Amino acid sequence: MNGLTLLYFLGASVLLTLAPGPDNTFVVAQGLSRGRRAAIITAVGMCSGVSIHTTAAALGISALLYSSAYAFLILKYAGAAYLLFLAYKAIKEHTIFLQQQDNGVVSGYMLFRRGFIMNVLNPKVGLFFLAFLPQFISPDGFKVPVQMLLLGLIFMVQAVIIFSAIGYLSGSVGNIILTKPGVSKYFAWLTAGIFASLGLRLAFAQR
Repeated sequence: MNGLTLLYFLGASVLLTLAPGPDNTFVVAQGLSRGRRAAIITAVGMCSGVSIHTTAAALGISALLYSSAYAFLILKYAGAAYLLFLAYKAIKEHTIFLQQQDNGVVSGYMLFRRGFIMNVLNPKVGLFFLAFLPQFISPDGFKVPVQMLLLGLIFMVQAVIIFSAIGYLSGSVGNIILTKPGVSKYFAWLTAGIFASLGLRLAFAQR
């Protein structure tokens, strides 16, 4: 694996990360409904899930999702159910916020965990890494699993930077919205709608 290959991989990774998709939408929704801090913590949690998918791809576990329809369906529906649960929580937690006027209802750990679980329970992400990473593996380089782990680390770092920037920008708007409870309730419903749509999209996704 040479420097040119790594540069090409980094460029492709940045473009893929910037492309509109469920992950971007998830981070933006957190920023609009909870502010900068929540969006950035969620983004870091989501990107940390890449470590699981990279390790799975390196060990060949992701191949099981590709070859087993049952394994794919189980993980897919678990992810969809989790997103629908987050839709419910978005409405419930906003009601508590209005009652307490306290934006600290959800801890940083919970936000990180949500992003992490949302990423890990998406089988399409695992299949993506299984297909994407091997394209940049050098057969003459060091051990293939090690190369895949290195590429996964590079992807994760650039994703953290980009998603954190997206979270910061959307959170800047969200911080303003949070000072206006009459307006913020509409964004809570919008967030719930986004989570629900992502969950349904995942539930009906094909391999």
